[in-house]
Amino acid sequence: MNILDQIIAGKYREVEEKKSLIPVKLLEKSIFFPGAVVSMKKYVTQPDKSGIITEFKRKSPSKGIINGSASVETVSIGYMQAGASALSILTDKDYFGGTNEDLKTARKFNFCPILRKDFVVDEYQILEAKSIGADCILLIAAALEPEKLKSLAYFAKSLGLEVLMEVHDAEELDRSLCDGLDLVGVNNRNLKTFEVSLDTSLALVDRIPNSFVKISESGISDPKTLVQLKDAGFDGFLIGENFMKSSRPEQAALNFIKEYKKLLASKEELSRA
Repeated sequence: MNILDQIIAGKYREVEEKKSLIPVKLLEKSIFFPGAVVSMKKYVTQPDKSGIITEFKRKSPSKGIINGSASVETVSIGYMQAGASALSILTDKDYFGGTNEDLKTARKFNFCPILRKDFVVDEYQILEAKSIGADCILLIAAALEPEKLKSLAYFAKSLGLEVLMEVHDAEELDRSLCDGLDLVGVNNRNLKTFEVSLDTSLALVDRIPNSFVKISESGISDPKTLVQLKDAGFDGFLIGENFMKSSRPEQAALNFIKEYKKLLASKEELSRA
């Protein structure tokens, strides 16, 4: 059983437990539930933004504790001030040290799109995402049968939420694409082996129809890489660990985004010359 299988098996148990503790009717009474969704699709592709989705995560199965003492309030506000396009907040507790409260806190202090980063296997989690203030949910193709992924995507759309589907290879992409998705992310980290390769993104970018916003995820630590990925056809980039391993993730994001914008400006100057 690989780590993804373990996480998913645990997630099914967790969801059943939550359903017995917090009924759907209670989720629907949350102050966030009727709120309008902020479009991640629009923010990521806005020309004046960086296209970077900055992630808040305390730990990961491959790295262990990354930053156990970071404050969601400080980091999320700092990320947005640094020029990020959106936030990704981990809400999985067992493997990533996140909570639903983290996302609620980020929502309270930021008017920007927020992705609820978790392992969604049930409609209940999508209702829960809406109730804690998320604008977008993640569906992982490696964890869901195509029909299940499609039905969860359509359910999210029925609540007004946007959907980011994550894939790791061409097979997952081809079998799982459907019109219930808004963004398609290519995870450069193999969830079964944890090996990271940017070639994964470069190999898949042209296979993703242009009707979807294209995101490259994981293993990005150099602003030059972003220029390469943007040239290849990606609209946005999800970066977490590279910032979170710093004692001040928001400052690391600011430095990175400044450098990236400088590289883009130089490139534009050269093309005009």
